[in-house]
Amino acid sequence: MSGKSKAFTKEEELLLQDFSRNVSTKSSALFYGNAFIVSSIPIWLFWRIHLIDLYANLISFVLVTLASTYALAVAYKNTKFVLKHKIAVKREDAVTREMSRKLSEDKKMSKKEKDERILWKKNEVADYEATTFSIFYNNALFLALVILLSFYILKTLTPAFNYVFSIGTTSILLALISTGTQ
Repeated sequence: MSGKSKAFTKEEELLLQDFSRNVSTKSSALFYGNAFIVSSIPIWLFWRIHLIDLYANLISFVLVTLASTYALAVAYKNTKFVLKHKIAVKREDAVTREMSRKLSEDKKMSKKEKDERILWKKNEVADYEATTFSIFYNNALFLALVILLSFYILKTLTPAFNYVFSIGTTSILLALISTGTQ
């Protein structure tokens, strides 16, 4: 190998960005915002139903909610990455047909530019659908597992330990499961 490093073209950088695990700042903010809201919901459950004292356990609520927020955001990101390619393949024909119909009116556009726009639209649709499904899937699984753990499996523990174990276990489990989702 030579000592020179080859720089990527703008097109190659965009293609790499589309298929990388990195998410945009907008998606990251959406993931962390949703994860914080969903991680905060069990506080009400434990405060009103399990009758846990809100102020006496404030530190554990804050710490567990922050850790759970991070783990859920990781689960969202991992699930989105896995789903994005699958959705792109399934939506390819429909997006290509729709964009070809829209772009057929423009005679000045080259074939290469039309193909790039179709690819960009396909990626945009797959990104949007993967993001929304990832959030829905992980939220539903998180809340179902929290209810299962807190009311059935860990019901004999004190409410404070029940909260820490049920939320902690569920969020870590979701983050781990999302790494192997295929």
